[in-house]
Amino acid sequence: MVGKLDEALRFQQTALSLLAQRQQQLASNIANADTPNYKARDIDFNSALKNAMSRGKSTAAPSTLATTDAAHIGGNNPNTTAGGAPLLYRTTRQGNVDGNTVDMDVERNQFVDNSVRYEAGLTLIGAQIKNLLAAVQG
Repeated sequence: MVGKLDEALRFQQTALSLLAQRQQQLASNIANADTPNYKARDIDFNSALKNAMSRGKSTAAPSTLATTDAAHIGGNNPNTTAGGAPLLYRTTRQGNVDGNTVDMDVERNQFVDNSVRYEAGLTLIGAQIKNLLAAVQG
C-alpha cells in the first residue's frame, strides 16, 4: 500500500524538487547581476525531469564525486544541481562590457514563471493527497 502511495506522489515530488533547485539557481543569477564575469546558468527542466523519472529515484539525494582514496576530499560537482540535473549556461542576447551574462528581464521572467509552476505543483499535489485520502476513507 505504501509503495503505491509513494509511486502516486513520486512525479510531483520529483518535479517540485527540481523546481526548487531551479528557483535557487535563478535567485543566484539575480543576486550576481553586478558581478563581473559571472555567467548566468539554468536547468533544462524538461530533460532533467525526464532523466530523474527514468532513473526511478527522487532528486532529493545529493550527487557526490567518487573518491578512489581515503585521503580524497569529497564534494559536489559544480556543474550539476543536488539532484544531478546539469547546469547549463544561458545564451546571451547582448553582452556586457564586464563579461556578465545576466539579463535581469530574462531572469525575472524565468523566476516568476518558475514560482507559478511551483505553486501549481503544490496545488496539484494537495488535490492528489485529498483524492487519495477520500479513497482510503471511502
